[in-house]
Amino acid sequence: MQRILIVEDSATMRSLLASALTDLGTRVEITEAASGFEALRLLPREPFDLILTDINMPDINGLELLSFVKGNAAYRGIPLIIVSTEGSERDREKGLGLGADAYLVKPFEPEDLRRVASELLAKRRED
Repeated sequence: MQRILIVEDSATMRSLLASALTDLGTRVEITEAASGFEALRLLPREPFDLILTDINMPDINGLELLSFVKGNAAYRGIPLIIVSTEGSERDREKGLGLGADAYLVKPFEPEDLRRVASELLAKRRED
């Protein structure tokens, strides 16, 4: 069983992401957080194999969450995908430069999300 944390303030988008990821072909357990702050509370409670986060959220945004995850020895090995409407090359470079493993721009094709998530989960299993 692999655990995925979806961090997204839009309930509709959380549902779409979760729906796309349940079709991965491997057993996954999805936990949802409506904010970066909620994600920070969930991280120490259970191990996650993948994190998906939006950038624009109230309280702690996705880039701040990314910086926390990649800067913390307990979590830095967890692959992280940014899923955002912020699609400029500058935004993408910033997210990847902070340590994101992938960057998908909304709207995206569910197949693209499944492909990237599958690759990162497979790599995580190998590590």
